Amino acid sequence: MHLKKNKTGIFTVLNIKGRIDTIHSADLEKEVNMLFDSGEKYLIFNCGEMNYISSSGLRIFLIAQKKVMAMNGKLYLSNMQPSIQEIFRISGFSNLFKIFATQEEALQNQ
Repeated sequence: MHLKKNKTGIFTVLNIKGRIDTIHSADLEKEVNMLFDSGEKYLIFNCGEMNYISSSGLRIFLIAQKKVMAMNGKLYLSNMQPSIQEIFRISGFSNLFKIFATQEEALQNQ
């Protein structure tokens, strides 16, 4: 897994590349917690290059969503591959997140 972040308007965009599995979920959790610790509360997870997510990865997304809600912020997901979208749909997570086809669409929902 590789993470790249950049600031676009009020949002911090976290580009996720590769697999979020048991081995890599701790790295994602650490990065997300560092964002929260630095005061970020408007996040977009760009999942365009994410090709796998396990239950441990889903847990990190859920924890991030709960933290953002407690901070009155926003967490959007964008650019999901069809296989990742299916995992979110089957798990019921698609009802918990605002998911956009593109990062640009997510940025328009400030």
